[in-house]
Amino acid sequence: MNIEKITQGKNLTDTERTVLEYILDHLDTVQTEGVRGVARANYTSTSTIMRLARKMNYSGFVDMCYKLRSFTETPHQTMQEEEDFLNGFSTQSLLNYNTYTQLKVCAEKLLEQRDKMIFVYGTGFSGTVATYLTQKLVNMGILCFSATGGDSVGIFENTLDRMGLFFGISKSGETSMVRDKIKTAQENGVCTVAITGEQENSVGRYADLWFRVENQWKLDDQNTMPNTFFPQVMMLIELIAYEYRRLCMENGIK
Repeated sequence: MNIEKITQGKNLTDTERTVLEYILDHLDTVQTEGVRGVARANYTSTSTIMRLARKMNYSGFVDMCYKLRSFTETPHQTMQEEEDFLNGFSTQSLLNYNTYTQLKVCAEKLLEQRDKMIFVYGTGFSGTVATYLTQKLVNMGILCFSATGGDSVGIFENTLDRMGLFFGISKSGETSMVRDKIKTAQENGVCTVAITGEQENSVGRYADLWFRVENQWKLDDQNTMPNTFFPQVMMLIELIAYEYRRLCMENGIK
């Protein structure tokens, strides 16, 4: 199993990584084994297990075992799960993780920075959505530029002094190129907005505004499984556009 996505940026030691792999391979039994049992099986101490949980941003061993299960379980095609999948296309799903106030704040930031450049960044499939957001903003009269992982880092660095707002899109929330740009933008006084999956992640943690969108397949790096993440991001963009247009009308801006 590829666990790079959930360990990226966590700085795990070799022992901690071995323990994590053991837990993932024995999720059905590790809670019965307990911290001591897992420690014995891996010839390490209980403190190593607890340190691993903290590094992975979990409250403890039980919380870690419970939440890691969501990364490994394959959804069964039950009627309820099919219904949940279809419900994922509704705006209500977005508001399960975000407040409408966040949407309004984002629209306000766009209006405040109307005379500056908005920079949008994403890689892979997220880059496709980033292009859509860029074109949407440009069509609304906002100066906007986008880049993907294949573009030179100089494009980002050379626009920092003219940048008013930075959008970073990452389904996993652990894309290092997105995280690094959010940190750099903040260090240069630029307001940052992250759009990621709903789980706790480093990209969202560094952003000023964090929009969480449900991602049903957290280890599907190739985006081969049916997933409402990207359609939901598109809906989020349209909601932000709606609030921005409303603000422009209130302020007499065409």
